[in-house]
Amino acid sequence: MARGDDWDIIKIRKKNFLTVYGLLTTDYGKIFAVSGRRWAVVAEMIITWYGHSCFKIITNSLTIIIDPFNKDIGLRPPQGQADIVLVSHDHHDHNNISAINGSPFVIKGPGEYEVKGISIVGVESAHDIKKGEERGLNTIYLIESEDIKLCHFGDFGQDDLTDEQTEAINEPDIIFVPVGGKYTIGATRATTMMNSLEPKIVIPMHYKMPGVKSDIDSVDRFLKEMGAGKKSAVDKLAIKKKTLPEQMEVVVMKL
Repeated sequence: MARGDDWDIIKIRKKNFLTVYGLLTTDYGKIFAVSGRRWAVVAEMIITWYGHSCFKIITNSLTIIIDPFNKDIGLRPPQGQADIVLVSHDHHDHNNISAINGSPFVIKGPGEYEVKGISIVGVESAHDIKKGEERGLNTIYLIESEDIKLCHFGDFGQDDLTDEQTEAINEPDIIFVPVGGKYTIGATRATTMMNSLEPKIVIPMHYKMPGVKSDIDSVDRFLKEMGAGKKSAVDKLAIKKKTLPEQMEVVVMKL
């Protein structure tokens, strides 16, 4: 960031103003630099996990929740408000829209959308290896905000991506991928896909953990196949375009 003698660097916390040498931030992760009356936004995205395939993404302009689940899976359902809710498919462990407060814009399938400057593309896929005949269809969501491209695979269950799906996904920065197997792809197929797509960050999801009732694998096999070893889980991921790693990294999140 450019700096000069006329730059005032201010930090805001709950409307209390404090001058510091750094960046102006808010509790919502928005980052600004101030020069007189000029404001330049240095955007930050914050990602948190509710468990299973459900994530909250806070961008500079709005909040997105993906695949909210109900209590039947064994975890506490997500709570809070959102501007957008994405549902990858219409199963109870992914479509509990009623858990989310406010009046969110709900997206439940393939298509191209733009909400408050956020670009979202839903790509049709299958929940199983038989083109959806066993478990139905699934939507892969591509989200672009803060110059970062996210890809959430939902309950992807195909043997592999089609050429059309690969072209649509097109170099994502961050991928949320199911790794538990049985109802989705497992560790081996997930690893092959990640090595092919080469995102900067891989966030595994939809795996066995304390409380989850489904008979699926834990994350350990995926970490081993990715060569990631034992990872320390993080509460949240705060990321900017310029802080994305140069080489692919696996990030395990915790509730």
